Amino acid sequence: MKALVFEKTGLENLQVRDIEKPIAGPHEVLIHVKMAGVNPIDYSVVNAMPNVKPMPHIPGAEFAGIIEEIGEHVSNLAKGDRVIVYNRVFDGSCDMCISSNEMLCRNGGIMSVITNGGYVEYAAIPATNAFRMPEGLSWEVAASLPVAALTPFHALKEAELKANENFLVFGASGNTGTFALQFGKKIGAKVIAISRKDWVKDFGADYVVNYQDAVAKIMELTSGTMVDVVLNSIGSETWPTALELLGLNGRLVFFGTLTGGNVSLALNKIYGKQVKILGTTGGNRKELHELLGVSKDLKLNVWKKFKLEDGAQALRALFSKERDGRILLET
Repeated sequence: MKALVFEKTGLENLQVRDIEKPIAGPHEVLIHVKMAGVNPIDYSVVNAMPNVKPMPHIPGAEFAGIIEEIGEHVSNLAKGDRVIVYNRVFDGSCDMCISSNEMLCRNGGIMSVITNGGYVEYAAIPATNAFRMPEGLSWEVAASLPVAALTPFHALKEAELKANENFLVFGASGNTGTFALQFGKKIGAKVIAISRKDWVKDFGADYVVNYQDAVAKIMELTSGTMVDVVLNSIGSETWPTALELLGLNGRLVFFGTLTGGNVSLALNKIYGKQVKILGTTGGNRKELHELLGVSKDLKLNVWKKFKLEDGAQALRALFSKERDGRILLET
């Protein structure tokens, strides 16, 4: 079978190879991968993480496919089921797992970082990581649920966004941003996108605001009360503005360090407005189950699809100035 593999850090070392097709273990399922997402985490795995395991290594943190084989102790899934893959490795027995925080498992990690990932024709995964897809869900959306959708879904739960609150999204046209807009709309919030792309209105944005005049515009839109919840997936570059946009009892929820991971904070602007700062990562299996229940009408802006053979090109395209939407890999 074909797999996208590297033996040494660097995109120039990423290539398609023929490797042995895996066999499902007693508690596993074998998936014929149909679609995989292309994420910054995949770029980091290939280009900036020298200690990924095993080596040679297969990246791909986000994928979906059809079950071709089930292990002898698997009873809740069947051959032919269309499934998405929860991408967290977890032991199920530590205090974090027991409290439904599998993404924080003390003995776990991210599939494709501490295990091989989904840039492959066939993948054997634990049956507990496979979730049936709703009827009619496209492969494009399905492959985006484990990371691009679940990450903001979990973040908004942590931020406790409520109906009628003002909700603002940085990076609104990105992988997680378009889903965040849709979730904010489903909750009933007033949704504001910081973006140069007017098409984000099609994904739930009530207002689209340029970064340069964001403070003045949001002051006008909210009659001076500012924003209740800000979601920031961009990194340190936008933190000062994010904090300035928050109103009293505001919540800044964040993940990602695309523009840097270090910030300098004006503490008086935090405690003076009683602001809460929440860092989040991924999401748990219960949330993924809930997400599947509301996924049928989720929309996705697909920019380009690549074949496995063009995996390195797909990862480079993440940072292309021409990029305008989701990048996916087809096996």
